[in-house]
Amino acid sequence: MKITDHIINAKGKTLFSFELLPPIKGQSIKGIFDAIDPLMEFNPPFIDVTYLREDYIYKQHANGLLEKVAYRKRPSTVATCAAIMNKYKVDAVPHLICGGFTKDETENALIDLQFLGIDNVLVLRGDARKSDNAFIPTPNGHAYASELLQHVVDMNNGKYLHDDMESPEKTDFCIGVAGYPEKHFESPNLDTDFRYLKHKVDTGADFIVTQMFFDNQKYKAFVDKCRENGINVPIIPGLKPITSSKQLISLPKIFHLDIPVELSEAIQTCKSEKEVKEVGIEWMINQCNELKAMGAPVLHFYTMGNPEPTKRIARAIF
Repeated sequence: MKITDHIINAKGKTLFSFELLPPIKGQSIKGIFDAIDPLMEFNPPFIDVTYLREDYIYKQHANGLLEKVAYRKRPSTVATCAAIMNKYKVDAVPHLICGGFTKDETENALIDLQFLGIDNVLVLRGDARKSDNAFIPTPNGHAYASELLQHVVDMNNGKYLHDDMESPEKTDFCIGVAGYPEKHFESPNLDTDFRYLKHKVDTGADFIVTQMFFDNQKYKAFVDKCRENGINVPIIPGLKPITSSKQLISLPKIFHLDIPVELSEAIQTCKSEKEVKEVGIEWMINQCNELKAMGAPVLHFYTMGNPEPTKRIARAIF
């Protein structure tokens, strides 16, 4: 079922969902099931599965020369989605990214997803490789999320890359895109960021999932500005509790977000990492209750394979 239909069928009730990473190359699916099982009591209508692009490693040969080798650490998003749907009978939402894929590879992946009965995709540009200073598009691939979005929309309209196909079947994907309550770090300002987002919605995006945030007023201001600019699709808040003191530095650095003074000061006064975790979970419980009161359609948690904090939060609010 499409995410938009799940939201409509909920009739104003806030839903619960979460995101996880596919298994590391060479590992079994059991780790994924272990991360999902504790959260199934909250009846998630869908589960997101991320996709990380390939990176490079340097392999040293016996003669001392180094060879640059492409390496994909987590290659199994499509297979993970199939396993989730088969075991749990819930919708899996794979991430589609620009980096690491040609347009033909993207189209083939979308065809596979359609064959699997997957109704939703989340379209993202994706991050730069760790070895690159900036995002570098794959040759003959998409450079922007808006281009990738247009590709999916074209397939939904029966338009494929190659014109020699006989009677191509239209796909019917419900398409999500990312939103940034505190601005995408590469946008010069928030107004420019909104123009890009409006373009994606006008192109055919059906819902928005936000970057994590810790100040609900920023989410509210983001939703209000979206509505003022004619962006009327569901806006799903992305959430992640702080569980260690190191995240006071790592989260702003990696995700370019602000941590409220009240939260950061509370964490800085903690005497142990256990106390930090309790403060972070309590903050997130309060944040989620407020988001429910605001009418957020879904509370979407970035679990990173660790279900325990999310389980505690969900038990307090659902």
